[in-house]
Amino acid sequence: MDSPRFFDVIIAGCGPAGAMLAAELRLHDVRVLVLEKETEPVSFVRIVGLHIRSLELMAMRGLLDRLLEHGRKRPAGGFFAAIAKPAPEGLDSAHAYLLGIPQPVVVRLLEEHAIQLGAQVRRGCAVAGFEQDDEGVTVELATGEQLRSRYLVGCDGARSAVRKLLGVGFPGEPSRNETLMGEMEAGVSSEEIAAKAAEIHHQRFWLRPFGKGVYSVLVPAAEVSDRTKPPTLEDFKQQLRAIAGTDFGVHSPRWLSRFGDATRLAERYRAGRVLLAGDAAHIHPPLGGQGLNLGIQDAVNLGWKLAAQIRGWAPETLLDTYQAERRPVAEDVLDNTRAQLELSSTEPGPQAVRRLLTELMDFDEVNRHLIEKITAIDIRYDFGEGPDLLGRRLRDIDVKQGQLYGLLQHGRGLLLDRTERLTVGGWSDRVDHLADPTAALDVPCVLLRPDGHVAWIGDDQRDLDDQLSRWFGEPAG
Repeated sequence: MDSPRFFDVIIAGCGPAGAMLAAELRLHDVRVLVLEKETEPVSFVRIVGLHIRSLELMAMRGLLDRLLEHGRKRPAGGFFAAIAKPAPEGLDSAHAYLLGIPQPVVVRLLEEHAIQLGAQVRRGCAVAGFEQDDEGVTVELATGEQLRSRYLVGCDGARSAVRKLLGVGFPGEPSRNETLMGEMEAGVSSEEIAAKAAEIHHQRFWLRPFGKGVYSVLVPAAEVSDRTKPPTLEDFKQQLRAIAGTDFGVHSPRWLSRFGDATRLAERYRAGRVLLAGDAAHIHPPLGGQGLNLGIQDAVNLGWKLAAQIRGWAPETLLDTYQAERRPVAEDVLDNTRAQLELSSTEPGPQAVRRLLTELMDFDEVNRHLIEKITAIDIRYDFGEGPDLLGRRLRDIDVKQGQLYGLLQHGRGLLLDRTERLTVGGWSDRVDHLADPTAALDVPCVLLRPDGHVAWIGDDQRDLDDQLSRWFGEPAG
């Protein structure tokens, strides 16, 4: 029998998280194969929102301009429980907006990016089983073919085969309510729709115009059902009549789907040489539009760490920081979506809390806190004691070579040195150095990880060397 084909990393699932992870690994010349069980990309056009932190990561990797061509910028406000409050002024980002964009476009652009960097993508390939040992993972496909890799990453969604085969628990709450969502044409005037919609005060109901007679329709489902079966147009009509007293003459659907409010978090993100990311690691209601963003951010956190492990320079505990950093972020997202879900209830108690929170959000500090939470620009990883900036991401600032994020496209670390006295020495194969006394920064120097988070602040070479070793391993030579 022929020996299995060998890769450094096999990724199950070519959604946003899987495609982004493949691209991140290819920045470090890691041999990557992405297995996608579907033979064709998803055809229906669901509009998603890329939040501030995801837009920053796209800017870091030189992808933002491509995405902007296909999306619409919207204000970065009104996300939390759909409470209509304007975006706070002066959000700490050069990309302080929401980008509404079709999800298939995001996936296509990320997949193209990964392939351009040298990743292989195979469609119609489902993972049927795997075995791991001290040297790697043997992956068996549904066809019986076997492949071999040093690591396997499950980015294969909420029903992740990798997570189930790994035996990792996925505790949480099952769906209590389901919602129908789709895009379709309506048979009545926009004025009639707007007038009727204004009468209905239900957090899970809307008809929002897309233009050319097409509407985004959201309506509560009649019951929790098998979500593997897509809803029908008649399901939408029945529920529209139940909620609004009319079905608005909806017809010619572009796509129809249902989603639940299940909330679950994987007990661990890593077991040996197998890891989880994206919806395979966490699911939650789509309130606030955080799911796709959370998965992309998982991928960028994991990519450089896994590459470092494969390239042989990773410090001993570096890969463990993936779970240590990202699982608490997911816990926070699950909690804020639970809170938003309660506020969507039509019961008197939750509605009273909603009215109170609506008043509180008139205070800038409250509104700002919630927007920074939803858009993930409030994240601070625990790197130990130090200034508030330590562990946070650094916004895109002006430097002598243009914009800071333009220097991070290759997925390397960066020393931004305003003193012009420091050096990255034996780490120059992993960390770039920009000596720039004019940089728009109010601290002497910062060491940035490849994901843009601040790993060190100071001006002492010995302290810097300690942190270079902590994050980037032993110096070369």
